[in-house]
Amino acid sequence: MKRIALGIEYDGSPWSGWQTQPDGRTVQDMLESGLGKFTRQEMTTVCAGRTDAGVHAIEQVVHFDADISRETASWVRGVNAFLPPSIAVRWACEVQRDDDVADHTADYADGHFHARFSATARTYHYVIYNHPTRSPLLTGKVGWVFRALDENKMRIAAQSLVGVHDFSAFRASQCQAKSPVRTMHAIDIVRNGNLIVITLRGNAFLHHMVRNIVGSLIFIGIGKKPSDWLKEVLEGRDRKYAAPTFMPDGLYLAKIEYDQKWGLPQEKMNFLPCI
Repeated sequence: MKRIALGIEYDGSPWSGWQTQPDGRTVQDMLESGLGKFTRQEMTTVCAGRTDAGVHAIEQVVHFDADISRETASWVRGVNAFLPPSIAVRWACEVQRDDDVADHTADYADGHFHARFSATARTYHYVIYNHPTRSPLLTGKVGWVFRALDENKMRIAAQSLVGVHDFSAFRASQCQAKSPVRTMHAIDIVRNGNLIVITLRGNAFLHHMVRNIVGSLIFIGIGKKPSDWLKEVLEGRDRKYAAPTFMPDGLYLAKIEYDQKWGLPQEKMNFLPCI
């Protein structure tokens, strides 16, 4: 058996999120269907981070086990032939696996690559279209805010989230994570005309954490709350104090980082489809 890692790019607009569902309208369902048609075997994939309905990925990473041999280029071309236009395999790589582990989809073991548990950091982009009127051409690709945003106030407020914190205030009620403590390595906010890109890099993220943070930053950007309010929300550790969860449309899973020992491709995708 070989363990294969794939880098996946997708437009989340047509899909009901990443995780498989009975209706089969998810990215995972489409990917596993494509893998099955290519290999003529049933395949089960494990991803680095599940995305909600409407959320996009510049680089999602998945792994699966296969008992067939293919060149890496063959995995890319072959699987893509069975995928819809909104989903594509960007790269493929054979990675180390531990044959002493019975269930390779369940638990992480030292010396054994796992798309989720081997990841050391994750980066998300949130793209806001800040203009009085919505853009039909950007629908589904950005979050729209019609009131003027002060990105400088947002940038100042965001720095209170950098570091190791209990992010309970930005955690969805249905979040299944055992601990709300996460490490936020950096938050950057850049404006380019009517577009504002919020980039968050951390070791891991709670369910809805990015969208809840973005919603709260927007409250500050439109002047509804002062810059120091975000720190108060964080320290309050109660979801009811933060802003409502912002729309999924502008959220992109941008990068998953791993130790170099795994030998995964280092593709540089420094663009966003909407810019």
